[in-house]
Amino acid sequence: MPLTKPIPLYPSYIDLLEFDFEDYPELDTIFSSEPDWWLEHFKWGQSFLEYTGRNKSIHTYDRFRNEVERFLLWSFIIKKMPIDQLRKTDILEYADFCWQPPVTWIGTSNQERFKLSNGYSSANELWAPYKIQIPKSQKNQTVIDKKKYRPSQQTLTSSFTAIIVFYNYLMAEEYCLGNPAQIAKKDCRHFITDAQVKEVKRLSSVQWQYVLDTAIDMANEDETFERSLFVIASLKTLFLRISELSERPAWSPIMGHFWQDEDDNWWLKVFGKGRKLRDTTVPVDFLPFLKRYRASRGLSSLPTSSENTVLVEKIRGQGGMTSRHLRRLVQTVFDRAYLTMKQHVGEDKALKLKEASTHWLRHTGASMEIERGRPLKDVSEDLGHASMATTDTVYVQSENKLRAESGKKRKVN
Repeated sequence: MPLTKPIPLYPSYIDLLEFDFEDYPELDTIFSSEPDWWLEHFKWGQSFLEYTGRNKSIHTYDRFRNEVERFLLWSFIIKKMPIDQLRKTDILEYADFCWQPPVTWIGTSNQERFKLSNGYSSANELWAPYKIQIPKSQKNQTVIDKKKYRPSQQTLTSSFTAIIVFYNYLMAEEYCLGNPAQIAKKDCRHFITDAQVKEVKRLSSVQWQYVLDTAIDMANEDETFERSLFVIASLKTLFLRISELSERPAWSPIMGHFWQDEDDNWWLKVFGKGRKLRDTTVPVDFLPFLKRYRASRGLSSLPTSSENTVLVEKIRGQGGMTSRHLRRLVQTVFDRAYLTMKQHVGEDKALKLKEASTHWLRHTGASMEIERGRPLKDVSEDLGHASMATTDTVYVQSENKLRAESGKKRKVN
């Protein structure tokens, strides 16, 4: 029976390394009954993703898997043409498809790709290649109009980037002769030259104070929340990504990654994006939060460089916490801070706390430091940006804040 609706093609990186069609009978049946080029393309994607997972981060693997999967499914089900035969016009057609995919290709929540039953993996019927982003404040809506799906400029750029890199890999392996995605990108009608003031994904100083005070109150009431307070303070003050605090296959953050130099300056060794290690400065104001978290775990006041204790430990079980678990800790604090702020100063001023994500804390900390006058280069190095131009976007956001303040003073007459 021909494939008429999208199904997941590739599992997690760990499972892909041990992939066997015997474990995925549904995929085995499909590729056995469809044209030979389907299986060939699947193997091209498998080889590319193994390379990506081996040489990049798990996050990069997941992102490229999503894009390669969508592209191959489109070529199988919609275009019905091998990707080594596609030209620029075909890629532009794919961009149109990504701009407005069929509603049957759109999901409303994150879903596992495969379900395990009787030792075999089968496609999760609730999974979809695209996902409509729903603001946190609207999560409880019963009806979601999938026809309103539109990818952001960032999403569209990521799609093109992944397909271009995929084609470059296939060219290097001599599977393809050219890269039509590279040629098509500049002619894609969905890209917009954007000179708008970007919405600032950060908390105001007042909102941040409510978050911090809430986390402190929770920790004072129940020692279990000392962990939440430490995570909140670390993300904002040390400019960390949530993944940089989490347990990962290639890295386990430990207390010994805090270290002190000969001038008594404290640093934290961080394993960041692109598999790069960096040392970020640890301000004196952060040390009391480190000390109280360590005290709650029965540890000495400050860590030593030889200490192998897990940085953010699970309450139950062994080892460090995953990014998903850490996000839940932060969200619990955000939710309570929102209710408190709403009660004190009104819903309008508290509303951003309903939309905030963990990454907002990193932006908040960096923006505040730039507003205090800290050199952009120093902030850039603590953030782990490869280029100061990336950090400059934070600086521009801070400048726009001043611009908006001056703009309020304009008169009508």
